Amino acid sequence: METAATPAATLFGLPMSIIGLLVAIFVLIYLVLRTRVHAFIAMIIAASIAGIFGGLSATDTIAAISKGFGNTLGSIGIVIGLGVMMGRILEVSGAAEKMAFSFIRFLGEKKEEWALAITGYIVSIPIFVDSAFVVLYPVAKALAKNSKRSLLTLGVALAGGLVVTHHTVPPTPGPLGVAGIFKVDLGAMLLSGMVFAVPCVLGMVFYAQWLAKRYPDFNREAFSDDELRDKLDNYIEQQEAKKLPSLFLSLLPIVLPIALIFVKAIVDMIAKGAIGDDAAWQAFQAGGLYQTIAFIGHPIIALAISVLIAVYTLLPNTSAHDTAVYLEEGVTSAGIILLVTGAGGALGAILRDSGAGKELAEHIANHLPFSPIMIPFIVATLMRFIQGSGTVAMIAGASISMPILAEIDGINMLLAANAATMGSLFFGYFNDSLFWVVNRMMGIAEVKTQMIVWSIPTTIAWGIGGAFVAVANLIFGKGGSIVDPLLPLVILSLVMAYVMHMDRRIKTQ
Repeated sequence: METAATPAATLFGLPMSIIGLLVAIFVLIYLVLRTRVHAFIAMIIAASIAGIFGGLSATDTIAAISKGFGNTLGSIGIVIGLGVMMGRILEVSGAAEKMAFSFIRFLGEKKEEWALAITGYIVSIPIFVDSAFVVLYPVAKALAKNSKRSLLTLGVALAGGLVVTHHTVPPTPGPLGVAGIFKVDLGAMLLSGMVFAVPCVLGMVFYAQWLAKRYPDFNREAFSDDELRDKLDNYIEQQEAKKLPSLFLSLLPIVLPIALIFVKAIVDMIAKGAIGDDAAWQAFQAGGLYQTIAFIGHPIIALAISVLIAVYTLLPNTSAHDTAVYLEEGVTSAGIILLVTGAGGALGAILRDSGAGKELAEHIANHLPFSPIMIPFIVATLMRFIQGSGTVAMIAGASISMPILAEIDGINMLLAANAATMGSLFFGYFNDSLFWVVNRMMGIAEVKTQMIVWSIPTTIAWGIGGAFVAVANLIFGKGGSIVDPLLPLVILSLVMAYVMHMDRRIKTQ
């Protein structure tokens, strides 16, 4: 079946496939911003417009949408479902709270912000970031009451650790969807996301420490004198009195699937390098040892094992009915994420079949001042700013850019996937649910202060993450430009200068 757009069809000197994409993106943005149409339906409408304008027939357009939706969810839908099940168990069992409490005691006094950031970094891998902040915020609040540590520092450090891995590390649904769209190895995506997340979290924690100097009286403004008289000793006694699972059991459901996926990836890498010969490699793959490693190291099996372990170790005395309810609550929360991820795959299939990806690749290779690896970063950044959802932003960035990058030789698709996830961190503000969760729970009502407390830290993570991905592409990729890492850093500097200017105006009023 012929599905490519007619090459000769042009308008204003541009191929109709590109015109279709531009119209589709405009409609997508308009529907999300100005109407009550959900992002999922808006993406399906945009995919349909891109297909029809790009020269596909109506039936070919529907076929491409169905194929793209099914192929994307077929690769990662089960993993998303298992991941949110595990996250729900960690949440209701108290495992997340146990991790925070343990890290705080281990690191000691005056390092609470680092303990909370580390906790957030780990906990948000399987747990949705909004829920994780609500569960762990009482820990930050109790610590702030102890010895006049800034609640801003502790709250932003906790939220910083949570938001970065939520945006960059599978099995969080967004990064899983991006990995599926770019068809990159999930183990490699997991490892690279964790590595790139570290400097982002560091930057947010250092900024959180600065907030304590900028707002030294924030605790007293947010809490009454009676609340400030509470001591950390009381908090520790309360935690020790709770029937929380051990730290080992709390960490096991997170660490185990990561370890299993890593083992499989490492065996593949070492064995391929050592064997070399194709026939010998195929024989090794057929062996029982490799088949066992490949089976338990597959993300679906690794996460299924993790969910079972979480159920029987973290909820040992919970009834079968209550356990099923918890697991189903987790799946319910992932429903719309699955639909949006599938819609992203549908849009990507349309761009491939209409020829828009190939046409744009040719234009980009010849005219852009930065390398193609930055396309998913820029698209995700724009979508994040327009509609707020990081998941929708990274899925849109991956869906639009993947068919383009697939036409350019030498693109490192793993780094492209990381670029899409990093772009989705940009400037969390009014249309981002976590913006309101963080600010409202900390009692911040003034809009400009809200932006200083949360919009700037997320932009710091965005700038650092984007720059690190660009530098990695210069070292390990192909066709990188020195402009690439400068782009996010320059924009970060401009955003910070603007917000700090507003901050000075607040201070002088």
